[in-house]
Formats: sequence, C-alpha cells, structure tokens
Amino acid sequence: MLDLFSGLDTHVVITLVLSLGFVLAFEFINGFHDTANAVATVIYTQSMKPRLAVFYSGVCNFLGVMSGGLAVAYAIVHLLPVDLLISVNTSRGMAMVVALLAAAILWNLGTWYLGLPASSSHTLIGAILGVGVANSLINHTSLSHGINWSKAIDVGASLLVSPLVGAIIAGAIVILLRRYRPHSNVHKTPFQRQQVEGRKHPPFWTRFMLIVSAMGVSFAHGSNDGQKGVGLIMLVLIGIVPAKFVLNLDSTPYQLERTRDAALHLQQFYQRHEADLSKIIVKSNGSSQYECHPQQTIATSTQLLQLMGDGSDYHQLSASQRWDVRTHLLCLDDAAKNAAALPNLSSDEKQLLSNLRKDLTTTTEYAPTWVIVAVALSLGVGTMVGWRRVVKTVGEGIGKKDMTYAQGVAAQGTAAISIGLASWFGFPVSTTQVLSSGVAGTMIADKAGLQMSTVRSIALAWVFTLPAAMLLAGGMYYLAAQWF
Repeated sequence: MLDLFSGLDTHVVITLVLSLGFVLAFEFINGFHDTANAVATVIYTQSMKPRLAVFYSGVCNFLGVMSGGLAVAYAIVHLLPVDLLISVNTSRGMAMVVALLAAAILWNLGTWYLGLPASSSHTLIGAILGVGVANSLINHTSLSHGINWSKAIDVGASLLVSPLVGAIIAGAIVILLRRYRPHSNVHKTPFQRQQVEGRKHPPFWTRFMLIVSAMGVSFAHGSNDGQKGVGLIMLVLIGIVPAKFVLNLDSTPYQLERTRDAALHLQQFYQRHEADLSKIIVKSNGSSQYECHPQQTIATSTQLLQLMGDGSDYHQLSASQRWDVRTHLLCLDDAAKNAAALPNLSSDEKQLLSNLRKDLTTTTEYAPTWVIVAVALSLGVGTMVGWRRVVKTVGEGIGKKDMTYAQGVAAQGTAAISIGLASWFGFPVSTTQVLSSGVAGTMIADKAGLQMSTVRSIALAWVFTLPAAMLLAGGMYYLAAQWF
C-alpha cells in the first residue's frame, strides 16, 4: 500500500483519496445501518451490554470480511455491463462509481434516520442497475445490453427467496420449541423474566445461544456485505491508477499459464462451434468503442496470447499493455458466457466453459490484502455507531408483543446460517431482510401478531429501495456524463 501514491500527480492523488473515502464511508454507514440488526436481539434481550455487544459484533464483522473471499464482490461488480467495466478508467467510468455510491449513501442515511431496517445490499444493487440503464440511454443502446440481466436475475432471486426462507425456518424453530419445551423460560420476554423472577439476564444456555447466534450474524454479514465494498474499491483503483491494479501484478507463473491455456481452449471451442455460435451471437451495433465483439472472439484470443507471450510476470508489460490484457480477458469471459447459451452443449462442454471462465478471471478478480483490511475496519467501526434506532424497531416494533428469547434465538440462528451459506455460494443477500423476516416469522408462529404499521413501513422501504436507488444513481450518472 505504501507505493500506492508514488509517481502520481497531485490532482490524481486527491481524486484517489476522495474516491476511496467515499467507498469506506459507504461501508461505515453500512456497518451502523445493517449490522444493528445483528446486535438487535442480543441487546434487547439483555444478553449483553450494548457497548460490549457492538464491540464484539464489530470484531466479528472484521473477521467475516477478512475470511469471506471475493465471490460476492465480483457478483455485484459484474451486474454492470461489460463495456462499462472495460471503460472504468475514463472520466465517465469514474462518474459511474461516484453516482452509484452517492445514491447508496443518501438512501441508507435516510432510512437509518427513520429507524427503518432497509437493505444496504438492495440499495447498492439498485444503484448499479440505475447506472446500467442510464448508460444504455446515453449510448442509445437496448436495455438488454445495459445490464447483465442473467446476473441481475440471479441476484434478484437470492434477495427475494432468502427472506422467505428465513421467515419459514425461524417460525418452524419457534413452533418446535413451543411443542417440546412449552414451559421453558425461553418463551419469556425480558420484561416478563424481570417481573416474575427478578432476574435481568436470560437463562444461561439461552443467553449463550443468543450471543453465539448474534456474533454468527455479524460474521456472516461481514463475509457477505464486506465483499461489496471490496468490489467497489477495486473499481476505484482500476479507474484511477490502472497501471498498478488493472491486473494482479502478484499473479504466479502458474496462474498466467492457466490464463493462456483458457484463452487458447476458448478459441478452439469457438472454432469447433463457429456455425452454431453465429446464430446466437448478436453482432455489435458499434455504438461504443469499449463494447466487446463476441464474433471476434478468435481474434481477441490471438491478440491476448500475443500480448502475454511466454512471460511469467505481468510487471514485464507496459501500462497500456496491462489494460489491453484486462480488456481482452473481460471480453473473453463474456464470450464464454455467450457460448454457454448454445442449446445442445454436453455437460462436459458446459463444465469446460465454466472452468475456462474461472481461469480467465483469476488474475482480474482479486483484491490486495490492504483493501480487505480497510473495508473490514470501516464496517467493523461502523457497527459500533448508531445502532439504537434499529434495535428498538426489531425488538419491539415488528410484533404486537415484545420479543421472547426463543424468537431471538430462532431469528438470529436462521440468519447466521442462511447468510453464511449465501456467502459461500457467492449470492449477495440482505442481512436486514433475512433477520427482519425471521423475526416476523417467529411472531406469526407464536401467534403474537404483527404491528402492521411497522411491517408496512419496512415493506414500503424494501419496495421503494430498488427504484429509488435506481433513479438516484441513474439520474446523477446521466447528468455527470453530459459533462464528459
């Protein structure tokens, strides 16, 4: 990290610092906006003191980011169309990053101020989609090319299904506890336990499970949401200092060899299936100088192999050559995705294309350790600020009755496991949606009823988050692009 600013002009350094600060500010806000959900039940049930709870939650968020990998990070980044990803080093590319971050921060602050557990993930995805739509309008291209719709559908499905699964599983856990442990203290609220037994804290094992599940949610949140910040920082670094970050300069000779092999095998695949591929590939209308041309995949592969040569170190390439290598790799990855749409591919060929895509992106989809640490610190520190508003909403505002210990354990345990699995498989989900839906599911299962005014407010925040973020980001990007 120490050589990050070496050799840069003053105005570039200022732009870089402001842009990185913008991303880290988003993660900080994400911390106190989303992670308040993780500590809501453990604080409300008096299992831990607030300051201690948010401190350990921040630590778990930090650890979650550090160990979360990069699958979710680049699932979010690749919602953007390929032509934007390969032009991020232009002024318009930077306008894109600033627009989507500004929109996400504004909406997150607004919903936090109102105490509504709206989703930061939902907000960021809406902002990215808005930028994609605006880019299509600017370039006069079809909306089908403005957004990576296949990736958008996958992300949308995970955001839609995860809260439903959370509500059902959490509700089922409460029903099982009611059936097999009907007289347990686990079904009491903190107020009932204090009034009847004169004890402030829940029973030992209940308290243990509440603490463990709360820290599990924090860890899972870090591993999922933290990756989104990592992806955004990489967009900023590639856009402002491409010579240093456009490719992973620490790639091993083995990784470079795998990349060359993947380009060669994809070229051979296109040669074998040239007739069939010509029927499904829509030729470019040439509206953008940065657009990939799938019909030129064979030529692109040849150019990439010539650029890389037999070298075992990206340092040997000039700054412009590194950028060309990245552009070719992104285009070839897009070509491999197009090839997977062939109707009569065998399972072996589909697996081949999947493996080729991994090898083609192994040196472009990366993040330096200092980037991950910076995001982890921002998210962790943000956890320790501003949690009170959302804690009250989750603990008292969703159900007509106060939350019981059993409901807290069920909702948190479900959220921790489901978000952790989503991170493992590379699906971006919302901690807010999963946990709030889990609490609602436990209230229904316990026949406690729901406070419809609060549920309505949360639902409206969820419904309007996507279009609002799209309009904010798309509008700001459209206006900014007129100046460049």
